[in-house]
Amino acid sequence: MAKVFTITVPPKMGRKRRERNPDPRYVEGQRLLVDAMKYLAQSDPVANRPAIELISEHVRTRFRMSDSPLG
Repeated sequence: MAKVFTITVPPKMGRKRRERNPDPRYVEGQRLLVDAMKYLAQSDPVANRPAIELISEHVRTRFRMSDSPLG
């Protein structure tokens, strides 16, 4: 039977976390994708469902949860 070894790494106390600076182009791209989904849902939600799902999956996997198109 194999043994599991855990090698602990002490945290670096002097290291500061890097702040995220919002890039206006990044947030604008997110807003445009959301607007595209709204447009597709209003025009024909049944026929455009695959396109809405594709854009939705892209938004969920490519954008940080802390980003907001609202400002």
